[in-house]
Amino acid sequence: MIIRKHEFTVKGLRYNIRSAVHSDARYLSEVRIQIDGETENMDRERGEAFIDQSGFEDIIKADNEHPRNLFLVVEVEDQIVGYSRCVGNDLKRTMHKVEFGVCILKNYWGYGMGKNLLKEVISWADSIGIIKINLNVLETNENAIELYKSFDFEIDGILKSDKLLSDGNYYNTIVMGRLNQKVIMK
Repeated sequence: MIIRKHEFTVKGLRYNIRSAVHSDARYLSEVRIQIDGETENMDRERGEAFIDQSGFEDIIKADNEHPRNLFLVVEVEDQIVGYSRCVGNDLKRTMHKVEFGVCILKNYWGYGMGKNLLKEVISWADSIGIIKINLNVLETNENAIELYKSFDFEIDGILKSDKLLSDGNYYNTIVMGRLNQKVIMK
């Protein structure tokens, strides 16, 4: 699905959030590798599960055509600095929900990009009648957990010793979900 572009200014930084387009594919491949190398909050280490330009072109096309998928990018001065995806499916038992993920280059943390991506996703999901948004977050990512809670996400469960980080220790993954109360109450 495609949404219209929104502009933001936070702490003097201007950026746009918009749907991903075909020409973003090369940049997304590069940004994904960089983000994976900057933080252990992601599922991958730098270069793992590599997606090349062609792979991102396919993902963007599929997401823009699927009514329960959304692929957003954040751009600063025409440079992609982050992205978010929501992925749904066509199975009758689970088509009421989507999975959400977000990635922002470390130099752009603190400018509300994750928060504004989340707002866009929630607005989109609510507008098309999605009942539940799910996400996974590493237990050490306390800022993200607090952000999600502030948008009515609740902890659905804990995946114990789910991630092995560079310090040699295993960490839990927090499974969170947000229910669209407006749709449930009907």
